Amino acid sequence: SSGINAEYGGSAIPDDLLEKLVSSKLANVATTTCRQLVFGMFDQDIHTRDSADTAQCFSNAHKLVMGNPAPEGTNFAAQFGHMAGGYDAQYYGYMWSEVYSEDMFQTVFKGTGVLSPEAGLKYRTCILQPGGSVDAFDMLKNMLGREPNSDAFFKAKGFA
Repeated sequence: SSGINAEYGGSAIPDDLLEKLVSSKLANVATTTCRQLVFGMFDQDIHTRDSADTAQCFSNAHKLVMGNPAPEGTNFAAQFGHMAGGYDAQYYGYMWSEVYSEDMFQTVFKGTGVLSPEAGLKYRTCILQPGGSVDAFDMLKNMLGREPNSDAFFKAKGFA
């Protein structure tokens, strides 16, 4: 046992328990990912129409992604503050931020370690230093040294 706690003066976590903890990371990930897809699709739907029955739009997105409509007589949108808070058809950005951050993590930080001075300098130079003077997508490509892709995202979610 490598002893994840042993480094801090505690007793080591047994390897079998550590394996269970790591594998539990993916519990419910499909449901939570699909839930975010429903929210993004709903947001796109209501913001690309002149008017919308929000309860019906949400139910349609829910049925398409989750396989069943939203519970009858409910209107999730009535309490979904993001829709009235200035997102204006941009909720899908949450999912994209996960795609891009996982790609950066797997490409730059995982191999060298999150505390690697080399990786930190690359992040500072490619992302922090240019700030708003460079398009965010260009900064991402500079950081990765290539076009971003969703491979790391799907792997992290256990879908690949």
